[in-house]
Amino acid sequence: MKKIFNITLVLFAALFIFSCRNDDDAVPEDVHEHDEIGRVVLKLTNKADAADVQTVNVISGVADAHLHLHTGDTYLAELDFQIKHDDHYHSSEEIIEEKDHHFITFAPANADIVVMRASNDVVRTDGQKLGLKSEWKINSKQTTGKMNIKLIHGPTAVNQNYPSATNQLGQTQGGESDVDITVDAH
Repeated sequence: MKKIFNITLVLFAALFIFSCRNDDDAVPEDVHEHDEIGRVVLKLTNKADAADVQTVNVISGVADAHLHLHTGDTYLAELDFQIKHDDHYHSSEEIIEEKDHHFITFAPANADIVVMRASNDVVRTDGQKLGLKSEWKINSKQTTGKMNIKLIHGPTAVNQNYPSATNQLGQTQGGESDVDITVDAH
């Protein structure tokens, strides 16, 4: 009888212990925080006319303006990727800090825009320029001209000189788009 009582007591204790466990103990949660880029600021300054400064803010893929580009002119382009905290945005230093894990590509459509990565651009340890600062030479454009800009995270290989050393639109292998925006450029 004492043996049956001890077995019953052990079973009740085991049932009590296992019923008190919660699911939080089962699988540890991934605590890595990845800040989402909420706004991209694209600023173009005409090299021939410093008063000609154009800024486009792209929030959730929607641009608040479009670029008015002049055929034959060259513009200094700066990209600022920003993270939203509460009710404001601030520049993300993560892209510069993790420069070897990021790369920017450009793809004009319905416009002949030659992109050169600027001499003061951030340089990755592999010698490739990131693309935060560039120069855009406008050879021709149409009223439907656009510029697609992608920030690629984690590419396995990058090539700033794609399609050529004199038109550095950039190309990547692998990775995924942290940002993929298109701005009207005409």
